[in-house]
Amino acid sequence: MQTRQKSNGAARSRRHARTAYNKAELEEIFRRFSIQRPEPKGELEHVNPFTLVVAVALSAQATDVGVNRATRKLFQIADTPEKMLALGEDGVIEHIKTIGLYRNKAKNVIALCRMLIDEFGSEVPKTREELMRLPGVGRKTANVVMSMAFGIPTLAVDTHVFRIANRIKLAPGTTPDAVEENLLRVIPKDYLLHAHHWLILHGRYTCKARKPECETCVIADLCRYPAKTNDIPAVLEELPAQMIGASSLADESE
Repeated sequence: MQTRQKSNGAARSRRHARTAYNKAELEEIFRRFSIQRPEPKGELEHVNPFTLVVAVALSAQATDVGVNRATRKLFQIADTPEKMLALGEDGVIEHIKTIGLYRNKAKNVIALCRMLIDEFGSEVPKTREELMRLPGVGRKTANVVMSMAFGIPTLAVDTHVFRIANRIKLAPGTTPDAVEENLLRVIPKDYLLHAHHWLILHGRYTCKARKPECETCVIADLCRYPAKTNDIPAVLEELPAQMIGASSLADESE
């Protein structure tokens, strides 16, 4: 009986394990990411916290490349809530109609502008709770804005981060919130500020959805992905600046 109880307890522990890596391995994973991309950047173009909020909200169910194409001219003429509000829904639609769900997104952008003006003095708030009050802004968008605009360590779980966390057993979870919670527990604190972008870029350009490029992976020897095709890590070196933010349209359709 005692043996069975111990066995059941071990099974429960495995089921609830937050990561397949020990502390030293986690440190090494993010150390390598930090060498490969010392200053990772988000790939949504913006000029200030306001345009960042709008860009991230528009990126739901759309690619960064597509959003950037739509917002370049928009942000040139409307980089404040007041200017965007003056365009009205129809004016916003004219700029973003190549983006999926553009009508509803335009409606949210205008409502977001009104709230920023009426309740926040036209300034983008810094707390998650306040950001999530804005129309069209969910937890992921709030986390991205907190990290990119204000340098607050957060973890925004998009499709890339969710896939990586589960595929390589870094921080398994059945929902984005569960993955976020697990990642915050396992990522070494010294690396937390940039972890969001490291994981996104790793998922976008190396550990791709359709076919992971394991031969170019700097953590191939540490990776716990059962179907990985390579155990030898790629040469660890800083990527050229132009590769950070390079457009990879082939894998952007997920």
